[in-house]
Amino acid sequence: MFGIAQTACRCKPTLFSEFGPGDRTEGQEMRNVLVVLWMLCCSVTSAIAQVSVGIGFNLPGLSIGINLPAYPEMVPVPGYPVYYAPQANSNYFFYDGMYWVYQRDNWYASSWYNGPWGLVDAEAVPLFVLRVPVRYYRQPPAYFRGWGSDAPPHWGEHWGNAWDQRHRGWDNWDRHAAPTPAPLPVYQKQYAGNRYPPAEQQHVLHGQNYRYQPRDAIVQQHYQAQRVQSAPAPSAQGKQAGPQERVPAPPDRRNANRPTSPQQTASPAPQADRPAPRQDRQPQQAAAPHEQPANQPQQAEAPRDKQAKHAKGQEKDQEKGQEKGRDKGEQREGERDR
Repeated sequence: MFGIAQTACRCKPTLFSEFGPGDRTEGQEMRNVLVVLWMLCCSVTSAIAQVSVGIGFNLPGLSIGINLPAYPEMVPVPGYPVYYAPQANSNYFFYDGMYWVYQRDNWYASSWYNGPWGLVDAEAVPLFVLRVPVRYYRQPPAYFRGWGSDAPPHWGEHWGNAWDQRHRGWDNWDRHAAPTPAPLPVYQKQYAGNRYPPAEQQHVLHGQNYRYQPRDAIVQQHYQAQRVQSAPAPSAQGKQAGPQERVPAPPDRRNANRPTSPQQTASPAPQADRPAPRQDRQPQQAAAPHEQPANQPQQAEAPRDKQAKHAKGQEKDQEKGQEKGRDKGEQREGERDR
């Protein structure tokens, strides 16, 4: 349908004078068809202009013409919170924690110096990246010719009046209020050549070694989108293992394979020789403390009885001794009287 609309847009409007008297009805119908197709073409064009702002990352192995063997040298652009790579054979920048590349008339972004790169819509490129002067583009496209080297590219002229109206005043800003450049993720220097990590490992390494968080609202959206898309997905084995570990065994299997008490694990013995169960012994042991207070008075009374008997024996001995002494005294007195 889009191809038909384009063809209709290129067609020359048909006039009534080109038809004879008998063909006016046919010419009017043709004109109505062309008007409908022209309206359809305009609606498609407006729909394309209203593309949502976003970032889409390329498939693994898809090249955009950027292949850096090592971490590039990054130099700050004077007066801008942006770095550029003077030795790179591309339009290569760094702003607010992410790398930005203008290649083949498209903008790309990544949190690692060699990708994977995400295609950035023209509506979603940070303004400070667009404000970088032309002189810092190492591979400027042909339509940059004639533009001032100390001024930013004419993006409004390149992307059309609709973009320019939505971003009116984008190239006017207070240079004294420019934010400070974000720190470079220099930890990535140790990951060059064959040591360059895949996207899943990049997500982990970047979180461990780079604590900076973007401040630009647009960069924050790109940063979060890349983290979500590059996060490692759970493996199929991990998904299967999780539910299997959580599902309990059926009751019959659990009773058959898992002993519930030490008595079930003991070897079977004849009923006649089988010792009394521990549950029968435990009440006897538990009752012993209750019986002990009844026995304690008996044990405590035994020494008292012995002492009483001993005291009575001593009294009897004393009484016998006194009687013997009296008897002896009486005998002595009788002998004296004699």
